[in-house]
Amino acid sequence: MGFHLGIDVSTQSVKCIVIDTENGTVPAESSVNFGRDLPSYHAPDGFRPNADPRIKQADPRMWLDGLELALEQLSASGFDLARIDGISGSGQQHGSVYCREEFSPLRPGRSLAEQIGPRLSRPVAPIWMDRSTATECRELDAAFGDRLQRDTGSPAIERFTGPQIRKFAREEPKAWRRTRRVHLVSSFLCSVLCGSDAPIDFGDGAGMNLLNLQTLQWDPAIVEFTAPDLMAKLPPAVPSATVAGGLDGWFRRFGLRPGIPVVVWSGDNPNSLVGTGAATPGLAGISLGTSDTFFAPMRVFKTDPQGCGHVFGNPAGGFMSLICFTNGSLAREAIRRELAVNWEFFDRDALEQSSTGNGGRLMLPYFEPESTPPVPRPGVRRNYTQATPAEEIRAILESQALSLRLHSSWQGERFRRIRLTGGASKSTGFRQILADVFQAQIETIQVTNSAGLGAAFRAANAVEQISFERLSDRFCRPQEITHPDPANAELYQEMLKQFRDFEAAAQQA
Repeated sequence: MGFHLGIDVSTQSVKCIVIDTENGTVPAESSVNFGRDLPSYHAPDGFRPNADPRIKQADPRMWLDGLELALEQLSASGFDLARIDGISGSGQQHGSVYCREEFSPLRPGRSLAEQIGPRLSRPVAPIWMDRSTATECRELDAAFGDRLQRDTGSPAIERFTGPQIRKFAREEPKAWRRTRRVHLVSSFLCSVLCGSDAPIDFGDGAGMNLLNLQTLQWDPAIVEFTAPDLMAKLPPAVPSATVAGGLDGWFRRFGLRPGIPVVVWSGDNPNSLVGTGAATPGLAGISLGTSDTFFAPMRVFKTDPQGCGHVFGNPAGGFMSLICFTNGSLAREAIRRELAVNWEFFDRDALEQSSTGNGGRLMLPYFEPESTPPVPRPGVRRNYTQATPAEEIRAILESQALSLRLHSSWQGERFRRIRLTGGASKSTGFRQILADVFQAQIETIQVTNSAGLGAAFRAANAVEQISFERLSDRFCRPQEITHPDPANAELYQEMLKQFRDFEAAAQQA
């Protein structure tokens, strides 16, 4: 039993978490917010402002500076980082990074950004929120039809990596020819730790429209169609328990031991699956973050006939389903700002001052283009004209819960227990709404950084061969349980039908 470090590089922050596998404790954590702590990058929400709202790009050097700062904070916390036995990480899924040369050992005395910035063939990285690839998606769908979803787990999706690559190769051919390696956010940062090119794990690789989930290899026909010479530029795809290499000596400045195993990183969604203790069938997870996501291990491989749900690799083996709702906390924050209320009112008072069902008020809070269902242009829709602030808040929360249930039903499994994580999981009122809408027991765990915790789990699993079930028992025991009220089952079942019809009518308008 030992200590393992999980690093989560998300849309808006870098977080580190150390776990003690013997005692089941978290002895050290750190957190860096890009907007607050790295204002020189002018990315308050984790991406650079752009006149085109479809374009969402970040500067990879910001992630590197954030990583350094988070490790400095962790080192200053008092925990001896020399005790760390293994490291893994979580990167925001689907983003792509383009390098003009392969990684090599780092040089002491210079920052990560100073060394790695000049190695980039493209100074920006499109992230998961980018929706500028509609043309490329149509071309991929036209070329491969149903096979694209059947074999890669998803139809062509604007925020996925394959369409991002195709767009870059077409619009900037000279820069594309200079590109020697295409990385995901996860494999890019893993390469930084190793000082050598890291592979891409099955979990994150499945979010690219390039990995054939039947063979677990890059699909030659799709890769060849996507961009010239792409196959030679992709790292290999490997299982999630693969050790990518040893920690580069540059990181001894934080007290870490050079050479300790660095387990291949994965995407935030696969990491959150294991980090909530929901890696084995029977449990599902909901992450209430910048976007809301519903994820669950799959008993049988199947795809969503509506094309909204996706299939990724499960770090514990097999596959997982995932449905992403772009307007999660983004929309909740927007409504809170519009109403000029504080979070105490939003999370507690508003629900006390409104009634269950809210008089049938429903909202489609598309402040950003939505992923589920696909809505290319932002625009908030309501089926009502009048509401108090409390009723407006209940409308968005009940509608988001109904949308989560509606669009997760394609899996064909009724989940009776759901693990909740992310910032909004602290809201007791929202937890009760979710419990009543799903008629399921809602459980929260002590650690809210499920992606970072899952990364630490994956390090412990690969280095010490500790099972995910054992890690879950130690770290993911439910802290608070919210039971559904059976008296609200019929009401929400009827509202689910109303929401489905409201959403369908809005898409046709």
